[in-house]
Amino acid sequence: MEKTGTAAQEPEAEKQPLLLLSKIDILRDENYVLREASLTLQEGEFIYLIGKVGSGKSSLLKSLYHEIPIAKGEARLMGFDLCKIKPKEVPFLRRQLGIVFQDFQLLMDRTVEKNLEFVLEATGWNRDKEISGRIAEVLEQVGMPNKGYKMPHELSGGEQQRIVIARALLNHPKLVLADEPTGNLDPETSAQIVQLLHEIGRKGTAVIMTTHNYNMVHNFPARVVKCENGTLGEVSEE
Repeated sequence: MEKTGTAAQEPEAEKQPLLLLSKIDILRDENYVLREASLTLQEGEFIYLIGKVGSGKSSLLKSLYHEIPIAKGEARLMGFDLCKIKPKEVPFLRRQLGIVFQDFQLLMDRTVEKNLEFVLEATGWNRDKEISGRIAEVLEQVGMPNKGYKMPHELSGGEQQRIVIARALLNHPKLVLADEPTGNLDPETSAQIVQLLHEIGRKGTAVIMTTHNYNMVHNFPARVVKCENGTLGEVSEE
């Protein structure tokens, strides 16, 4: 005889974080930058990483795309074990990340469109129609739909940073790492860039942004983690 009524549902499996760092050590030139540091990040979450110059903010970001190895602890990002990752796996990790540099690092000898095309071709895109379509999408997303023909030197600093963000979005990353993206920009332009990064976060891409601009953190609230004395700590809202 069949039982009537609603059967008890199995509890859903706990969702794994996009990033899990547990008691990690990071060294530069044999000196500890971070020690016993822990952090988790969920899909679509926005985190400000704050702290003084030299506190380890940039080193932490570089460890996430495996430019600086993690010396000890547990570190998992998007299914990759960052402590045991093999060299041949690193390009596949980086393809799922978007990286925004403070100093832009655009190729100055070619147009915006050719800059973006170069990245797509380097990461396996080979159909002209798909390449041009994706470039148009990301330029639209960052508010630069009619700038593809421009050379980088013809753009303002804020416009160049928007192109850098567009470049970071090309391969539909799950996580954008933005290292002091407003460091060389005036306050008004800085606010526009941070607002754009928050919009990207609301669309489901996680963002970790390093900054020492506390006004920006106040004006565009999100979770705040502080690098201090070689550790990472949550900063509670005031």
